[in-house]
Amino acid sequence: MPDAAPADRLESLLDGLNEPQRAAVVHGEGPLLVLAGAGSGKTRVLVHRIAFLIRTGQARPGEILAITFTNKAAQEMRERVGMLLGHSTRAMWVMTFHAACVRILRSEAPRLGYTRQFTIYDTSDSRRLVKRCLDELDVDSKRFTPAAVLNQISDAKNKLRDPDAYRQLVGGYYEQTIADVYERYQAQLHSMNAMDFDDLLNNVVNVLQLFPEVRARYQATFRHILVDEYQDTNHAQYRLLQLLAGDDPSLPRNLMVVGDDGQSVYSFRGADISNILNFQDDYQDAVTVKLEQNYRSNQTILSAANAIIAHNRAQIPKTLWTDQGEGDPIVVRELEDEHAEGRYVVGEIERLVEEGVSRSEIAIFYRTNAQSRVMEDTLVRREIAYQVIGGTKFYERAEIKDAVSYLTILGNGQDVVSFTRVVNSPRRGIGQTSLSRVISHAQTMGIPIWEAAEDPLGVPGLGSAAVKSLGRFMDTMNNLRARMDEGVPVGDLLEAVLHETGYLDALENERSIEAQGRIENLQELVEVAREFDHATAEDPELEDTVDVFLQQISLVADADTREDDTGMVTLMTLHNAKGLEYPIVYLIGCEEGVFPHSRSIEEGTLEEERRLMYVGITRAMRSLTISHARRRAVFGGAPNYGLPSRFLAELPTDLVDRQGTASGWGAATVAAGAPRPRAMSSWSSGGGGGGRSASAWDEGQQAAPSFRMGDDVVHAAFGDGVVTGVEGGGVVVVRFASDGSERKLMADYAPITKK
Repeated sequence: MPDAAPADRLESLLDGLNEPQRAAVVHGEGPLLVLAGAGSGKTRVLVHRIAFLIRTGQARPGEILAITFTNKAAQEMRERVGMLLGHSTRAMWVMTFHAACVRILRSEAPRLGYTRQFTIYDTSDSRRLVKRCLDELDVDSKRFTPAAVLNQISDAKNKLRDPDAYRQLVGGYYEQTIADVYERYQAQLHSMNAMDFDDLLNNVVNVLQLFPEVRARYQATFRHILVDEYQDTNHAQYRLLQLLAGDDPSLPRNLMVVGDDGQSVYSFRGADISNILNFQDDYQDAVTVKLEQNYRSNQTILSAANAIIAHNRAQIPKTLWTDQGEGDPIVVRELEDEHAEGRYVVGEIERLVEEGVSRSEIAIFYRTNAQSRVMEDTLVRREIAYQVIGGTKFYERAEIKDAVSYLTILGNGQDVVSFTRVVNSPRRGIGQTSLSRVISHAQTMGIPIWEAAEDPLGVPGLGSAAVKSLGRFMDTMNNLRARMDEGVPVGDLLEAVLHETGYLDALENERSIEAQGRIENLQELVEVAREFDHATAEDPELEDTVDVFLQQISLVADADTREDDTGMVTLMTLHNAKGLEYPIVYLIGCEEGVFPHSRSIEEGTLEEERRLMYVGITRAMRSLTISHARRRAVFGGAPNYGLPSRFLAELPTDLVDRQGTASGWGAATVAAGAPRPRAMSSWSSGGGGGGRSASAWDEGQQAAPSFRMGDDVVHAAFGDGVVTGVEGGGVVVVRFASDGSERKLMADYAPITKK
């Protein structure tokens, strides 16, 4: 180890670390797997490891790539490293996967036929482009919804499958149609100099695979790669890291990954738990360090979590422990129904608040978003302030997307999606027919949409009113582009866009509370731009340009916008709870078919559900209450009877205080092999996978008819439809032609037949 720093300064970096943490921080060269149990101080280890590498001279700041999953985590890590070192960390690459890929592509995109000013499409941009591809291919968008098609495309990209590879894997009409759309969608993106979020990863992988000299350069640049939340990586991310770290065992391959296989709960987003489980097979010289001392929870909570996760086979065993004492037993409360459950939980919250507990210390978790309704109603009636995590994101609000699209088309005149969004917003008399003619003319002539719109008289079939409106619009846009080219600050440019396009005037003329809220949102966006201008003025490495600003705001994650409010109880799904902690936790709805989710029971994915239970338990610091109801109504339907979750039977009896069990259905009944409840009601998806209610006993009904995606069906009440999805538990998703509605139906019970 180089002795570039005095021993006392190095020792100060190691003060307060336990032995496994210290071992991870001072690790020499070669691959390192840090299995970090919940609440074990993994961020501390990452931060001290980075500081240790720099202080010992093993790496310069610019030779470190540290990957996180949120911008907030990256910013926190950067600040903490800076505090440890006492100097700037600007040269370090501490950022999300997507941000790192954007930074690489700003240099390397031309190798793949893009300019450096490429546009990043978010989900709604991509969905609109998919819709246009469906229309161009004359595909029924009621049968093939843009959202469903885009989900299939995204899944293929997560697995690094291009349209040809996807087409070869699947054989049915539905999948072949998606392959056609995927192929056109990808061609359209490229022609518009645009990438979606998945492309950011895939294109960097492509560059590194296709150009050995580029791969060698980045491998030499990043002497040390550190990755947080490794259990959440998908195949594309896995391959990217493999390429950056190098595949030559004779070289150091300084790849440090930190994660917890016990908290891998995002398979529905493409996360592959095998990445962390197989790390030691992929890197046979890897050193493994287990962080098992927990600094968050009492031992009772940890022992319960250990007991639950021990039932999983696919895992790397570890045992959480703490020196913070045993703590109170976990309360498992059985209630009559969901309303009694709501009254019980809210009553407990009122009691705690009267005893001096802050509402911000309390969280309520549930498996699916739909479960929050009764709890919210009860909180409102009792006048208890609360927040629900997982609402509409700031950058997905319509007015924000309009403003961003204006800036996007100023910088990238090829972007048809952004042009389409703003050309008639606010209304300028440029209708869909006129717009289609402009787009068609641009495609026929092979010119950017901006160029076609600049010469409206040259567009065949465009009416005189549309010619005049389009001419006025493009005069305004050209004036704005001239100012952008002069290099005015982004905040000033955005303010000019909102005023000169008439967008703010149109909102002010509405004279409504809703419109005023939209104006305030736009004012906030201008403030975001001004903060960007200020940051670029202080950092010479950042360019104060529109495309850099747009690329930065495209990478803001939902969790980054979460704010802690001192006076609110927090409600969220278990998926959203990952990474958070609260002194007092209520975990509601623990019934078979609800949690574990009925789909997981049918599809054999119970181990991920159990990991989700492990996540929920380990969020609690000092108090955990788990509730289940004997019957639960969904969407106002008849109450369905259910059994306690099998996970409750896995809790050691000496750790639990069972209350209100009057039905005689102990959790042991489930463990002993009682009949499982059967899902009978449809249930909205949410929080990463949706769910369905626990319901009446399975009396041995006939097996459901076999349905596949794309089947034409008829329903006694709703008429003709097409199957757009098939889920576990006998649930089929049908889109009906009469009104375009999409409904989840139980094939066993719904009056649907194949045509």
